Amino acid sequence: MQTQTLERMESDVRTYSRSFPVVFTKAQNARLTDETGREYIDFLAGAGTLNYGHNNPHMKQALVDYLADDGIVHGLDFWTAAKRDYLETLEEVIFKPRGLNYKVHFPGPTGTNAVEAAIRLARVAKGRHNIVTFTNGFHGVTMGALATTGNRKFREATGGVPTQGASFLPFDGYLGEATDTLDYFEKLLGDKSGGLDVPAGVIVETVQGEGGINVAGLDWLKRLEGICRAHDILLIVDDIQAGCGRTGKFFSFEHADVVPDIVTNSKSLSGFGLPFAHVLMRPELDKWKPGQYNGTFRGFNLAFATAAAALRRYWSDDTFERDVQRKARIVEERFQKIAAWLTEEKGIEASERGRGLMRGIDVGSGDIADKITGQAFENGLIIETSGQDGEVVKCLCPLTIPDEDLIQGLDILEASAKQAL
Repeated sequence: MQTQTLERMESDVRTYSRSFPVVFTKAQNARLTDETGREYIDFLAGAGTLNYGHNNPHMKQALVDYLADDGIVHGLDFWTAAKRDYLETLEEVIFKPRGLNYKVHFPGPTGTNAVEAAIRLARVAKGRHNIVTFTNGFHGVTMGALATTGNRKFREATGGVPTQGASFLPFDGYLGEATDTLDYFEKLLGDKSGGLDVPAGVIVETVQGEGGINVAGLDWLKRLEGICRAHDILLIVDDIQAGCGRTGKFFSFEHADVVPDIVTNSKSLSGFGLPFAHVLMRPELDKWKPGQYNGTFRGFNLAFATAAAALRRYWSDDTFERDVQRKARIVEERFQKIAAWLTEEKGIEASERGRGLMRGIDVGSGDIADKITGQAFENGLIIETSGQDGEVVKCLCPLTIPDEDLIQGLDILEASAKQAL
């Protein structure tokens, strides 16, 4: 396998090619193929970017048709037919059935662009600077988003430039199951000497992906919404990894019956792995002046075309949603079984957690997790880790994964855990 050019010319900042050091050539749904012809089952799916699998035929056809018709590819923020079709589909398929009323901002192609825009919008709308964020949260690595990201590894990569404008509070469960961490938030808000500047907004992931598949309780999320309403603070839900069906609902906050003021989406939004992000906001929050937040790649029309096709194909009724929830129960049960084996047979305090098909096994040690995922790769399964020390084996398989591939992947993972340990 020819990797010399890649190793010689690509920056040392690369990560996934270190864990999976092969050259991939093609992919379909939940399977990747390397240049030797070996197939791998994909439980990574572009770090949650490929919820509908690799080269989804419905999105591929929409893309091919669009290109064949000489559709606009790059259009800044011009009005285009593709943008109109996407917005109309988003409104009819997603917003109206859920009783949502949002305006849509296209800030640029990535999730961190969306977070940057969201927190800046909150500041503009409220005239306050502070953003409350949570321990173990991950919201991106550009400077504004990085200020709300907890992991020290990313924060130390600024060359000493301080990150500013955010205050960290404990996420649900951070202080143990017996402690409601929102008591602390409310106490600070009610104490003029508590040291917390009243925030413009609170940004939260309902399930923390990079942080280790930490799940916010539904009651906790509902209470957080109430605190924000009571104190005139904007609730921003970062649904970049947990959204687009990953937790079993299109928006992850639907489980808690909350309605955020601002929502960020990216990753699987295009449905095809094309870079695409947007910010949803209550209409009265649209305080932007023309061009106040801009970017060259705001209007990626190929992504508009595939995103609209994804919404129509998978979200016009609840069939897909119910199937994701069914598969989630399969993964949950198998992960619980693996965690129980690790605990009972190997004395490793392991536990399963997650929501929908965003699930993980906490094995307590990054070294142990790396041994398991490394062995899994040798056995033909691509799966990553997350958490502050990489201690959580994390499943982000395509939501469209066939049952036989799902079962085979879980079998490989279970066997790999036993081989590795």
